[in-house]
Amino acid sequence: MKQLWFAMSLVTGSLFFSANASANPASGALLQQMNLASQSLTYELSFVSINKQGVESLRYRHARLDNRPLAQLLQLDGPRREVVQRGNEISYFEPGLEPFTLNGDYIVDSLPSLVYTDFKRLAPFYDFIAVGKTRIADRLCEVIRVVARDGTRYSYIVWMDTETRLPMRVDLLDRDGETLEQFRVIAFNVNDDIGNTMQALAKASLPPLLSVPAGEKTNFNWSPSWLPQGFSEISSSRRPIPTMEMPIESRLYSDGLFSFSVNVNRATQASTDQLLRTGRRTVSTSVRENAEITVVGELPPQTAKRIADNIKFRAAQ
Repeated sequence: MKQLWFAMSLVTGSLFFSANASANPASGALLQQMNLASQSLTYELSFVSINKQGVESLRYRHARLDNRPLAQLLQLDGPRREVVQRGNEISYFEPGLEPFTLNGDYIVDSLPSLVYTDFKRLAPFYDFIAVGKTRIADRLCEVIRVVARDGTRYSYIVWMDTETRLPMRVDLLDRDGETLEQFRVIAFNVNDDIGNTMQALAKASLPPLLSVPAGEKTNFNWSPSWLPQGFSEISSSRRPIPTMEMPIESRLYSDGLFSFSVNVNRATQASTDQLLRTGRRTVSTSVRENAEITVVGELPPQTAKRIADNIKFRAAQ
């Protein structure tokens, strides 16, 4: 596995530092076409998902029926894991767990969320840089880097099929250019007949929708005094912690590509400063003013810590 990641880093590095790379507004338009193609075409992708925990082989099928998305994600090795999307309902089937359904716009498990991003929203804060063309899965691909202008986030490299605009490979890179995750297609098919093979899913009985309790709406006495460019608050809530006699206050932020939450609760004797990264996710905890502040999300450790360190508290009224 170490040799595999080293080889991928070399390939990625040669693209990341390409002397021919140049920022190009047309690259953003191509990425927007990838978004449209991924949600409108009828296709099947066989791909591998690679991260520091290992390699997974999966198959993804997508069609539209009565103008609603119909999709299936299936793990091909080991215990059968399946995710099914019908309209805005996504059902999960996991070994040892009761099947359940959640609301959602698309399946993101093992699929890069970048594919479904609104790149027009990202344009003020990201550069879309054309790197060149190469072949993936025996298909000629456009290669485009997606890089935050303020340098506070991870970046992506996208290999997009020049004919269908479907993603053939997507690499997530840290700030040092090391590959954190890779989505790589090994075979694909764009064919309306695939939709016929998925008709059974349209009629299948799926598990009931899981209701998620709403958090208590309240005004917090804290807020971040610094955020990376482009991030805005999506939601906030105050919820009890099941194993503790105290609530936790949370704010969720997103820039349309990455997201993170800021969570604040009363500090205890066990509270301590911590910084941990696992793949794309970082957990940064700071303890001050009798509060435990934890930033959790898709951020480099330095950025998560800076956000946590810049939480300001208002004096109690």
